[in-house]
Amino acid sequence: MSYPKQNILFDLDDTLVHCNKYFDLILNHFFDLLQEWFASHNLTRNAIREKQIEIDVAGVHQVGFASEHFPQSLIDTYQFFSEQFGRRTDAREEQELRSLGRSVYEQEIEPYPGMAETLNSLQKAGHSLHLYTGGEQVIQEKKIKQMKLATYFDDRIYIRQHKNVEALEEIIQMNRLDRNITWMIGNSLRTDVSPALAAGIHAVYLKQPKEWIYNMVEMVELQKNANSVMYTIQKLTEVPRVIHESIQLHQQKRTLG
Repeated sequence: MSYPKQNILFDLDDTLVHCNKYFDLILNHFFDLLQEWFASHNLTRNAIREKQIEIDVAGVHQVGFASEHFPQSLIDTYQFFSEQFGRRTDAREEQELRSLGRSVYEQEIEPYPGMAETLNSLQKAGHSLHLYTGGEQVIQEKKIKQMKLATYFDDRIYIRQHKNVEALEEIIQMNRLDRNITWMIGNSLRTDVSPALAAGIHAVYLKQPKEWIYNMVEMVELQKNANSVMYTIQKLTEVPRVIHESIQLHQQKRTLG
């Protein structure tokens, strides 16, 4: 069965490739270090986690997805507790934390289950695939190259420091995308779904069992355009079915008048 060609924008991190799980591995090591260094103060993992999240989220709001932000959030957290407990900071410890934070970008890239299957299916159906990701150019390009994603997206790849409605609007207008047949697929309510609905395009939310707190917004806060539709899925491989069923439903409504 053939379907009207759609414009489908995919997020990269934690939609097509794994990302958050590597940050979690680094953070667990970070928690161990701080508990060791502050052992005499009975510093709990939960206290460290809450402060690092607070610093991390505040920083992303300011600087976007800059690579040095995450390592700096570890150092800032360390400095916060050093001041709180009157413990002198150590340049060697700070350098260890910076190296630890940077190591998250050196992890081997791993595709999400069904990545190739999903992209192949949509490409075979004739849809126009676009990749829209947040982060630094060099880091994201490395992931894209390792996963050979240009096979699916060609030059329709957009890397932005901030992912918001303004950045999405720029992409839509630059490519003259028809909003009625344009979709955003991603795991972030904040940077994928919310901007898509505000821009009047459709959205597919790939819900994660464990999500980075920055990505979360309340569902009631989502401002949906009257012409937009939103679906929530658990697996990436559900994307082709959801889009094609939505197209069929739209066609039936038009037929019925």
